This record gives sequence, C-alpha cells and structure tokens, in this order.
Amino acid sequence: MVRKSISATDQTRLRIEKMEADREERRRRQEAMRIERAAEEKRNVAQVNPGDVDFIGLVRQWREEHSGLARSHTEGSGGLSEDKICVCVRKRPLNEKERKKRDHDAVTCLHPTATVHSAKLRVDGISKYLDHHSFRFDHAFDEETTTEEVYRCTAKPLVDWVCGGRGARATVFAYGQTGSGKTYTMGRIQQMVAADNALSAHPIFTCADDIFETLSDNTLFGDEGCSLENATCSIAIFEIYGGRIQDLLNNRNRLKVLEDGKGEVIISGLEEFEATNPKQFLAMIEKGHTNRTTHATEANDVSSRSHAICQILFRDKNNGKLKGKLSLVDLAGSERGNDTKSHNRQRRTESAEINTSLLALKECIRAIDGKSQHVPYRQSKLTLILKDCFVSRNAKTAMIATLSPGSSSSDHTLNTLRYADRIKENVVGDDFGKETCPKKSPMNRGQTNKSPLKNVSNNPPPTKANDRFDEYDELDQILDGDDDNDGNDTDDEAYRREEFSETVQNLYEEQERLLNLHMNIIHENAELLMEENKLLSSVQGDDYDVDEYAMRLSEIVDRKTEMVENLRERLLSFQGQLKKEEELSKKHSH
Repeated sequence: MVRKSISATDQTRLRIEKMEADREERRRRQEAMRIERAAEEKRNVAQVNPGDVDFIGLVRQWREEHSGLARSHTEGSGGLSEDKICVCVRKRPLNEKERKKRDHDAVTCLHPTATVHSAKLRVDGISKYLDHHSFRFDHAFDEETTTEEVYRCTAKPLVDWVCGGRGARATVFAYGQTGSGKTYTMGRIQQMVAADNALSAHPIFTCADDIFETLSDNTLFGDEGCSLENATCSIAIFEIYGGRIQDLLNNRNRLKVLEDGKGEVIISGLEEFEATNPKQFLAMIEKGHTNRTTHATEANDVSSRSHAICQILFRDKNNGKLKGKLSLVDLAGSERGNDTKSHNRQRRTESAEINTSLLALKECIRAIDGKSQHVPYRQSKLTLILKDCFVSRNAKTAMIATLSPGSSSSDHTLNTLRYADRIKENVVGDDFGKETCPKKSPMNRGQTNKSPLKNVSNNPPPTKANDRFDEYDELDQILDGDDDNDGNDTDDEAYRREEFSETVQNLYEEQERLLNLHMNIIHENAELLMEENKLLSSVQGDDYDVDEYAMRLSEIVDRKTEMVENLRERLLSFQGQLKKEEELSKKHSH
C-alpha cells in the first residue's frame, strides 16, 4: 500500500512539473513572438509601411506568391494601338498623413493587374484575414514607376496621333479620389520636372519638348500632318467650377459653352495663346495651374475642386482650320458620402456637381468604347465641352485612374477601380488561378479571393455572395451618402438621389441667373448715376426746364424701383433653392 501511494504522488508531481514546463515553454514562445513582432514592426516603419503587423504580413505573403506574374509594360499591344480607349491605373506611395494614421499599404499593382487587399475580421472579432479584389487594365503602374513611363504609355502615343493631322482628337483624363495624385500625375505629364529626369539615364522629353520635336520633323507625317512650317501650336486652359467655366489664362474671365446649328461646340470668349517653343508652352501651363480653384476638404487639405482642361490645338497657318487637338483633363477629386457630411453648403454642392459630371463622363466613355449609337454628352458641361472626343470617328482617349494605397482608403480605391473597370469592361484572367470569364460578364469583372491569417484559426474565412459590380455605382452612393449600400437601391432611395441631384443643378442655375442679374443692375445703376449727375448739373444753371427735370427723375426712380424688385424676386427664388438643398442634405446625412 505504501509503494502505491508513493507512486501516485510521483505521478502527480511529474504531471505538475510537466504543466509548469509547458507553461514556461508557452511563455518563452510568446515572449519570442512579442520580440519578433516588435522587430517586424520596426522593420515595417523603417520601410515606410507602418500599421497592423499581421495584415502587413498577409499582404507581403500574397505579393511573394504572385510576384512572378507581373509583366513588362512593353508586352502586348497596349490599349491605344487598337482600341479607341486605353485605361490605366497608377498607385502612389504612402504619404505622411497616412503614415501618421498608421495606415499600411493595401494595394498591389502587378502589370496589368491592380489588387486591393481589404483587411477583415471574422465574427469572433479577433481572427484576421484579407479579401483580395483584382482588376485588369491596359496598364497598372506601381509606386516605383516614373512619370516618364506613364507618359510613354498614355500621352506619348496621343501626341503622335494628333500631330498626324486629319483633324484628329485625343484626350487624357486623370481620375481618382481626392488626394490620390491626379494633379501630380497630370502636372508631371505636362511638365516632367527634374525629379523624374534624375531617375532615368536617357534624355526625357517633356510633353512640350515632345510636341515641338514632333512638329520640327517635316517628313514624319507627310503633307497632311502638322509641322512648324504649316501649323501653329496654341494653348487654352480653363476650368469648370460649380457649373461655371473660367478662363485660367485670361484673368479667370467667365465663359459660355454653346452649340451651333452644325453641332459644333463653341466656348464663347475662350482665348488661345500661341506657343512657339517649349519654354513658352510650359510658362502658360504653370500660369494655368496657379489660377486653378482649390479648397480644403475632409479628405484632402488642398483638393482640386474644379475640372481643369488644357487644350493644345494645332491649326493650319493659312486658313486657321483645326488639324488636331490634344486635351489634358485633370478631373476634380471624387468624394464619398462620409467625406462630405461635415462640409458646408458650398463644399456639398461642389461635391454633388463634381460627382454628377463624373457619372456623365463615365457613361460617355463607355458609350464610345462600346460603339454605342448614342453618346449622352449633353448630361454635363464637362462632357459637352469634350463632345468631339466622344462623337468624332477620329478620336482616341486615355484614362489614368490614380489610387491611394492606405488601408483606410480601401473602399475609395475599390470604387475608383470599379469605375475604371466599368469604363473598359475588361476581366481578370487566369493569372491568379481564376477561370477566365467572357468579356463584359457583370458578375466577375473584379475577381475576389480571400486569404486568412494562418495559425489563428482553422475555420475558413466567411464567404459572401458574389459582388454585384454591374449594379454597383460609386457615384450613386456618393449622392446618397450611404457607404454600406450594396447597389440594390429601393425606388425611394433612387428618387431621393435624383431629387438631390436635380436640386443642386437648379441651385447652380438660380445662382447663375442671380449673379447675371445683379451684375447687369450694377452696370445700369452706374449709367443712371451718370445721367443723374448730368441732370443735377442742368438744373443748377440759369436756364433749365423744371418739368423736364421732374419727369426724367421720376422715370429714373421708377426704373431703379423695378430693378430692385426684380433683384429681390430673384434673390427670394435663390434662397428657396438654398433652403431646399439644406433640407435634402439633412435627410441624406441621417
């Protein structure tokens, strides 16, 4: 009995010792993991990629697995050689604001595919995994790509196209959420400053240099083409801000867009300035950029609140006939509902006007790429001005969608990619192990797969229903202010969005009428004041007709009263539109 008691005691002691040893081993492993995690975090910070270590590790693992799938931008035909439209994406590096927020890099561009890695938590609130949303375009430029390469793949072919004469039209758009690098990219394409030149061992032509280099070769395009001998190069830069068109090279003068009986769009009052060399060209580009309208918003401290259009026109020296036109368009930054909720009325109406014009632009570009018989270019002033780029048979278009890499901007980035994807309507092929889908398949244009955080849970990540990309519309959500909308809007929601958009449009029209009336009244009042001075001078002499004085003064007073009443009536109408916009904005914010 004694021997058995001792044996049981020993077994208990051994079990206790084993438990203590296991506990110490777990503590050792946990301490090692903490040390490794801290070291990993330091490495991430040193690599300018702060944020959640686990998610960063998952993104790095995905990139290592797929790094061999990236192609050279010289492979394939490259968009503009065969199609009327080329759609590209460009990712910028993390900026200081994102690093302070400890955002991690959640976007990967492996040409020709752009992938967004959306950070997710499972239902337990602890286990982490990633949703990978991939889209294929004509070109996908990562943060290491220089503007020289972006220019070479997008704007360079269009310079050659328009200089070929025959009335060719070409347009380059820069689109993306505010703060994603649109203005930077478009500005560098136009100017190509020294920062990019230092990254290349080869001479880099700016857009200006490239144009004049092309024009100086008289044998390049034959008699029909543009050259310095038979054509002039002129520049016009203007912006569309709040429904108004302003000349950025001519004291911000107000312009009007008209359509004549032949269907030609004319911008009344727009000044064209001839450039005879690259230096003059760049000086005018810089002046236009300086005069552009910017404001601070929730998403960007210096947000471009207007669509800036730089038109480079080549005209025949003899008769002034247009031989070619290149339009470089820096679109205003798009914003979603959450970015506009704390805006004042001015920023809200700006955002609504911007998003409405971007939606119209998308429909026009999709129509030309789909060879539609009808192009809805009259839906906005932006698309009306660019009409010839949509309806001309001799036109080509390049679109550069700019991406913010921060994880907090993943929803915005996805919206930008979906916008660009629906314009081109391409699909992701089998590079990522996915079945190749037929072109224009609405359910599978943006492929999605998921990657769980290993060693956290053995359960697979939750699955979701197929994303209904064809029904999803970013701009509809912006106007509605609902970030969780899945695209299945009710009739009431659709009506509210349409009502809000219509109210904003009416508000701008009322504002335009009020400003024009006020300006005309000021001018007429100045003329009446001069006449009153003459009338007073006439009655102070020895020989005057008091009846005539009284009659004319009565007419002047009646006219002033009529003008004040007209101005008051127009002002009340404008204030009514302001009140209606305020009420609808409050409904949308709830």
